Amino acid sequence: MPDAVLSARSATTEPRLVRGLVIAIVLSLVAVLLLAPLVAVFAEALRSGLPAALQALAQPDARSAIGLTLLVAAITVPLNAVFGIAAAWAIARFEFRGKALLVTLIDLPFSVSPVVAGLALVLLYGTNGLLGGWLVAHDLKIVFALPGIVLATLFIIFPFVARELIPVMIEQGRAEEEAALTLGASGWRAFRTVTLPNIRWALLYGVLLCNARAMGEFGAVAVVSGKIRGETTTMPIMVEMLYNEYLAVAAFSLAAALALLALVTLALKSLLEWRDADVLAATRRH
Repeated sequence: MPDAVLSARSATTEPRLVRGLVIAIVLSLVAVLLLAPLVAVFAEALRSGLPAALQALAQPDARSAIGLTLLVAAITVPLNAVFGIAAAWAIARFEFRGKALLVTLIDLPFSVSPVVAGLALVLLYGTNGLLGGWLVAHDLKIVFALPGIVLATLFIIFPFVARELIPVMIEQGRAEEEAALTLGASGWRAFRTVTLPNIRWALLYGVLLCNARAMGEFGAVAVVSGKIRGETTTMPIMVEMLYNEYLAVAAFSLAAALALLALVTLALKSLLEWRDADVLAATRRH
C-alpha cells in the first residue's frame, strides 16, 4: 500500500460499522452490569411508596447503621489522606533502601481479600489473638467494636490517596519546593504554599475514592464487627441482615441510600475531572 494512503488514514480511525458495534457492545454491558441493577435497587426500595422507604430508614437499626458508616468514613478518610501525603512525599522526594518494598506494601490491599484482612485483625486483636490477653487485661476492645471496624476500613482504603499522589509528585519534581526553601520559606510553608496547591486536585480525587470505598466496604468489616445489631452494623452489613430476614423494603431502602451516597461521590469525581482534566488524566491508571 502506498505511503500516502497509509499516512492519510489515522491509526485510530475504523470503519463506521466497527465503531458502532464497539460502542453498542460497551453501552449494552454498562446497561446490563451497572444501570439495570441500580434501577432495580431503587425500584424495589420504592415498591411500597416513598413514605414506606423513609419509614424504613427511620428505624433505630437503620439510623444506627447510617451513623456508624458515616462515622467510620469521617475517621478513616482524613487519616488515610494524611498517610497518603506522607507516603507520596517520601517516595517522590527521597531515595532510600526499601523504597520499592514500601511501594509494594502500599499496593498490598489491592491483592489481599478483604475477608482475609478481617480475619488477620481478629487473629491479632481478638480475645484469643496475639495481643488479645493484653487488651483484655487493660479493658481495651478492638474486635467487635468501633476500633476494629476503623482498622479494617483503613486497611482496605490504604492505597487510594498515596496511589493518586505519587505519580503527580514525581512528575512535578522538587524544583519549586527547593526554590521556595532557597528564598527563606520554612518546610511547612513551602509545603502549604507550593506542594499542596500543586497536588490539591489529585488529593481530593483520592479522598473521594477513599470515601466511596470506606462506606461500601463489606468483607473485612463483616469479619471484625461481629454484626451486633445497633452497635457494629454498617450500612452494607445491615442491608444483608435485613434481606436475610425477608424485610425487602427496609433492605432495599437502605441499599438505595448507600447508592445515593455513592452517586454523590461519583458526581463530585466527575466535577473534578471536568475542572482539572489534565492533572487527573495524568494520575488516572484505570
